[in-house]
Amino acid sequence: METKRQKEVYIIGHKNPDTDSICSAIAYASLKNEILRRVHQGENVELYQDVLIEGENSEEMVYVPARAGQINTETNYVLKEFKQKVPEYMIAIRTQVGDVDIRRNKGIPADYSLKKAWETMRGTEASTLAVTDKKGCLEGLITVSDIAGAYMSVLNTQILGEAQTPIANILETLKGKLMVGDAKKRLNRGKLVVSTANLEVIDAFIEKDDLVILGNRYEAQLSAIENQASCIIICDGAKASRTICKLAEEKGCAVICTPYDTYTVTRSINQSIPVSFFMIKDGLISFSEDDYVADIKPTMMSKRHRDFPIVDKDGKYVGMISRRTLIDMNTKKVILVDHNEVDQAADGADEAEIMEIIDHHKLGTVETIRPVKVRNEPVGCTATIVYEMYMENQIPVSREIAGILCAAIISDTLMFRSPTCTPTDQMIAEQLAEIAGIDIESFAMKMFEEGSQLRQKTDSEIFYQDYKKFVAGDIPYAVGQITSMNHGELMEIQERLLAYMDKARTETELPMVFFMLTDILKESTRLLFVGNEAKFYVEKGFRTEAGENYIDLEGVVSRKKQLIPKLTAALQQ
Repeated sequence: METKRQKEVYIIGHKNPDTDSICSAIAYASLKNEILRRVHQGENVELYQDVLIEGENSEEMVYVPARAGQINTETNYVLKEFKQKVPEYMIAIRTQVGDVDIRRNKGIPADYSLKKAWETMRGTEASTLAVTDKKGCLEGLITVSDIAGAYMSVLNTQILGEAQTPIANILETLKGKLMVGDAKKRLNRGKLVVSTANLEVIDAFIEKDDLVILGNRYEAQLSAIENQASCIIICDGAKASRTICKLAEEKGCAVICTPYDTYTVTRSINQSIPVSFFMIKDGLISFSEDDYVADIKPTMMSKRHRDFPIVDKDGKYVGMISRRTLIDMNTKKVILVDHNEVDQAADGADEAEIMEIIDHHKLGTVETIRPVKVRNEPVGCTATIVYEMYMENQIPVSREIAGILCAAIISDTLMFRSPTCTPTDQMIAEQLAEIAGIDIESFAMKMFEEGSQLRQKTDSEIFYQDYKKFVAGDIPYAVGQITSMNHGELMEIQERLLAYMDKARTETELPMVFFMLTDILKESTRLLFVGNEAKFYVEKGFRTEAGENYIDLEGVVSRKKQLIPKLTAALQQ
């Protein structure tokens, strides 16, 4: 019986996630799941009405924290410190085959009779069945049309042998009783003979290995056995005599007695043919649960098949989807945290159903298919907003959740040194630190130290640790940032980073790329830049002369509040 799958809503931050992006996703998923648990138990239902999204009262729903990139060393330190699992990695949030309603019926073995396959189809209202081996791997497909075709082959009197039909299938189809022989044995040659003529004609017609259908005529039964028939079927509920059984056993002839009359047996016996004989096994088109619906849709629409099999990563059959499934499918549901720009979102955000947005940046370019709940506040960190939502819903914060939320605020506000930091951020961080049992200054020093270690990182790891794309007017550009409490460490990586930036700019076809080397203690940034007009826009934005590929910006530590507005204004002018 098919089990109901949980309806997963993914809570996910931006690409190249920072500590706030990861920790806010974990904490908000925990909050939403706790609210659902309380609602299901009938607690404070009215209190949570403003938090619940339509349809969220489903008992199958669950919130899952996710990430759109690899976590950095700083975030990894925080998660280990507070014993949190790394969120699920989603290379894209496009709808996958595993997200749609797969008809998860079991496969049938290749020896299944056509009759049993037809009964299974009627019972499951399926028009296609998968044929699987003992390991559950896909061997072929059998359809209603294939079974109909089998009945059109009734004039082929040798089909039972050609199909290697097991005796067991004949017994099942005819509700027969095996008097002599082995049910596991298969017919492998010979034709089907119906004994209705006189004895002389029948005796001349029956050959070695034939399967003979006959009535309660001792002479006809004896003749079939003497002519080395492989099997005789005695109809009308007649019994096989002891003599016939003994002779049949000596000659290796199977004897079956059935309650059906000769006409019914003749008409029904082809239903005992194993599905392996008629199944489709060449050119099978199957998909994986990980395949993206948009990628497989053209293939499905171009084929005349009604159903397509789905297999897992090990090649084992999972179930079926049909073209109609794609019409009625539900897209992947997501909640965006710490971003609302398409370029910063995981690939496929335009194909997903965005349920909510929780952010502290300027409103960007994300489009939704329906009105959604947006919570956007001018604070220094998304984690600050998430904690406010815990308090508003009267849900206590555990030590572990308090720890990761506090770490996120410390990280995003550079321990309250960033101009984006508000009194609310600092006040909440202090409350969280008390719950988590940490000293903010000593914890921040250790966290930043763990997150730095630039000498041990590759150019790619440094460049993409906190990297975001932006668009000003119609000009795209990207800005990365690394923070450290060691000025010498920052200066050491400048030249190698500039070389990598130029390579990355060429690969991404961006006109300009910028990178902030931010010294937390000195509260300053050396801004590196590559691109033909990058220097021009930097000088225009900050109204000061720059070097060949860098400029020192005293008091500038925030990309969001101090750098992006000036670059955007310069580019738009």
